[in-house]
Amino acid sequence: MEIKILDDKKNKLMLEVKDVDHTLCNALKTELWNDKHVKIATYSIRHPQISVPQIIVETDGEETPKNALIGAVQRLHKTNEKFKKEFSKEIK
Repeated sequence: MEIKILDDKKNKLMLEVKDVDHTLCNALKTELWNDKHVKIATYSIRHPQISVPQIIVETDGEETPKNALIGAVQRLHKTNEKFKKEFSKEIK
């Protein structure tokens, strides 16, 4: 995975993330919407075979877009760990 920042302003962040698809982008977008300071959270994949996903995050200024994205990633990680733990109990 390679991340390239395309636009980094006070309230807006746009980045490209190579080698990912709708799965990660959609999970991040959905989790970003759980942050009360996020005003826009979306992504775009122009063509699934030849383009790199672009993620756009805008905030109200109370929180930076970078911190909002980091928080979303941390919450997703926590959710995944909880799922892993619960699933491991079920398959034993």
